[in-house]
Formats: sequence, structure tokens, C-alpha cells
Amino acid sequence: MFYSAEQIAARVAELGAQIARDYAGQPVVLVCVLKGSFVFTADLCRAIDGNVRIEFLGVQSYGEGTETSGQVQITQDLTRPIEGEHVLLVEDIVDTGLTIAHLLDLFRTRKPASLKVCALLHKPSRTRIEVPIDYLGFTIEDKFVVGYGLDFAQRYRNLPFIGIVEHA
Repeated sequence: MFYSAEQIAARVAELGAQIARDYAGQPVVLVCVLKGSFVFTADLCRAIDGNVRIEFLGVQSYGEGTETSGQVQITQDLTRPIEGEHVLLVEDIVDTGLTIAHLLDLFRTRKPASLKVCALLHKPSRTRIEVPIDYLGFTIEDKFVVGYGLDFAQRYRNLPFIGIVEHA
């Protein structure tokens, strides 16, 4: 086990409190980047004391493997506009930075009032594009992790902890 359910819950509570302080009662749109961040987003939204709206964005860049393809495919778009809104992209993991960089560019064209990133995990050793991470759960080494929404070939998302896949 890499991070226990208890460690994750404690860090998510801290992130939620920080986000609530930073937005100081202003409405915020959490954009859950599917599929990996749905568990994190569910817990995070409950940890934020304030006016929160949830949107879902389907993105695919891994397919069935453990390496990103480098190609970002939008599989499901937002249901409501974000123009003039405070938007927080919620991602499970920032690995190469390619997906978040693409999403930041895309969302800037939609003219939000502000645009920030919240990531549960960050693997700085794999960075290909530097992206801002305004709220970060944990920094991890270059291991392929699963659980708490993260998957390997669509499996293991239901684990309550984050573990390492030894042999993919």
C-alpha cells in the first residue's frame, strides 16, 4: 500500500479546507476529469464548505496500457458553460502534464473568471510540460499506481487506498 484510506481522507480534508478559504464563499465549479478522479472529486466536494457545482469531463490518454499515448481525447464534454465562473479542474494524477496542459488551453477559450488545478497525485519525474498545480494531495515517485479511482485497464478503481502495480 502506498497511501492508506486514512491518509487520503486526511489530505482531502486539508485540501477542501484550503479551497474553501481561498474561494471565500464564492461559487466554484469543480470539473471532475473522468474517469480517474471521480472518487477524489466526490470526497473533495464534500470537504469544501461553500457553494460548489460539479461538472464532468471525459478524457482519455492512456487506453489499456500504462504509458500515456500523448494524445488527449475528449470523450464527454461539460453540460453547462463555465464563462465567468471560478473553475477548478480536479485530476487524479499529473504525470507528463500533457493532459492538464491541453485542458487548460481548452478551458481558457471558454473564458472562466479563474482557472486552477487540483491534483491528488503528481509524478514530477515524468514531467514533459510544466503545469501549475494549485492544490496537490501527494507527490509520488515514478510508479504505476491504482486505487481510489485510478485504474489499470479499467480495474482496481474501487480500492479504498492507493497501491503500486508491480508487474503490468
